[in-house]
Amino acid sequence: MSNNKKKIINDPVFGFINIPGTLLYNLLQHPYVQRLTRIKQLGLSSYVYPGAQHTRFQHSLGAMYLMTEAIKTLKSKGISISQHETEAACAAILLHDVGHGPFSHALEGMIIPHLTHEEITLRIMQKINKEYEGKLDLALEIFQNTYHKTFLHQLVSGQLDMDRLDYLRRDSFFTGVTEGNIGSARIIKMLNIKNDTLVVEAKGIYSIENFLMNRRLMYWQVYFHKTAFAIEKMLIKTIERAKIIAKQDSTLFGTPSLLFFLRQEDNLTNDSALDLFLSLDDTDIMCSIKQWINHPDTILSTLSYGIIHRKLFKIEVSNEPFSKAKIEAKTTEIAQHLGINHMDATYFVSVNDVSINMYHNNEDSITILHKDGSIKPISQTSDMLDIRILSREVTKYYFSYYKITPE
Repeated sequence: MSNNKKKIINDPVFGFINIPGTLLYNLLQHPYVQRLTRIKQLGLSSYVYPGAQHTRFQHSLGAMYLMTEAIKTLKSKGISISQHETEAACAAILLHDVGHGPFSHALEGMIIPHLTHEEITLRIMQKINKEYEGKLDLALEIFQNTYHKTFLHQLVSGQLDMDRLDYLRRDSFFTGVTEGNIGSARIIKMLNIKNDTLVVEAKGIYSIENFLMNRRLMYWQVYFHKTAFAIEKMLIKTIERAKIIAKQDSTLFGTPSLLFFLRQEDNLTNDSALDLFLSLDDTDIMCSIKQWINHPDTILSTLSYGIIHRKLFKIEVSNEPFSKAKIEAKTTEIAQHLGINHMDATYFVSVNDVSINMYHNNEDSITILHKDGSIKPISQTSDMLDIRILSREVTKYYFSYYKITPE
């Protein structure tokens, strides 16, 4: 591992970012972290927001920067955080997304069916730690919330973690959706620790109210935008079909890593499977889909053509579930149009519901620290927000299907 040469990276969101220390510099250079430069942060959202071309690497770098800022703030307020703990917390947040597969959340559960990206991240961190002879022991403790300073884990994963503070700012910046432009610097300046728990000083309450409202807007405007949702379902259906064909057709085009996971369900049971996963990125998927346009299977070729040439599924959104009769009628119409059977036509229909609960008041509430030293949840402090509304689960129903264009 090389020595840090005092590297500075120019980030479009936060400006110049210093890489604090040799371990973090080496982690940034590591192939598993560099792989994130080839995975889009927002999956297929660039079909809706052309500027959304930013990557998981950029996000991880930004989250690490915010972690250094948060720790600086806490130390300035007398909170004891050693240099080793600072480095470990920064390493944990830098690596927190290293387990993402191609197109981030879009294909989660498709490549590796029974593991979340967090579980895969843990395995990769353990693999790097072995390579680094235990230098990530403390980072792993913080990541898994087994370290005695709980607030360090909250900075990595919690209601006000550095992950959220970066992705809302960054995704807002690259999509151009200004509603997500939260005051991350202000929020960080207002952080403090009380009883080993992350709290926000009372004068920062308006920034927290803005954060919670903007997060809600970003979810419906960007993360669950109906067109982005439709293209995501097309991609999932394409991979589902490719899995069926890959088990029967030895000539199906695909990179060795992709074909391995198409042909067998493997939960990274050994190092060789993990290595294959770590060689996968967006490129494997897109170069394969480009070739699948010419495959003799009508389903695979039609779906692939639609993704490459932006012939997207039509989508309807409702506050009530769609009727079975409507879904069946549309499936039958598509089957007749494409000359395929009813079962095959289900590849061109997707029915989903999305439930969002923006604020879990009981699980991990945002706590406000008042001048008299008392602490109260924001639900009892804010005079602007009705936390009951934010914490209420909202469900929307999505019906996406192949669009039949007139001859």
